[in-house]
Amino acid sequence: MDEQRSVTIPIGDAQLPADLTLPARPVGVVLFAHGSGSSRHSPRNVAVARTLNDSGLGTVLADLLTPAEDEVDARTAELRFDIGLLASRLAGIVDWLAVERPAGDVPIGLFGASTGAAAALVAASSRADRVAAVVSRGGRPDLAGNALPQVRTPTLLLVGGLDEEVITLNERALAELGEVGELRVIPGATHLFEEPGTLEQVADQAGTWFTTYLGR
Repeated sequence: MDEQRSVTIPIGDAQLPADLTLPARPVGVVLFAHGSGSSRHSPRNVAVARTLNDSGLGTVLADLLTPAEDEVDARTAELRFDIGLLASRLAGIVDWLAVERPAGDVPIGLFGASTGAAAALVAASSRADRVAAVVSRGGRPDLAGNALPQVRTPTLLLVGGLDEEVITLNERALAELGEVGELRVIPGATHLFEEPGTLEQVADQAGTWFTTYLGR
């Protein structure tokens, strides 16, 4: 039976709520970075997290903005594109996982969706010693900018086959990532992977990627 609990993670002046799920003996723990205007309750990320739990991985679904910041962002939509802020919060949670070890002494992975993928890559570039794998779902890795060539972490980019503009952006990012990156296209999927079976493909491929690189 998986252990499930809610925690509050202190990052600088912010107190970030998070949902932690841990199998009995996790082979690794995956921290989720949600996309534009979403939260730790994102049904797509929750569904992916359940598949990862079934694969023996712990998961952390965290809000990267405080409730007050969330209210501002709901009006202005400005903070969801503040990749520097989101990446610093993610890096802080990575440090918390490494020091507090709620999942034990296990490798850490990052799963980012939309703008969260850019934040995950920036965080991975600054925490290469602690982040062992990254997966991007329908992500905007291009928004990671100058951090992309600095990433040394195995990174899987998953994009919907019908999400043509984002495919192009991911192809450009892949060129910057070099040999640590791999791009896979899910046939028949749009940006949110709402088509039957497409999100399940994302979850299965992410599970294989993380167990491969975190289970070593």
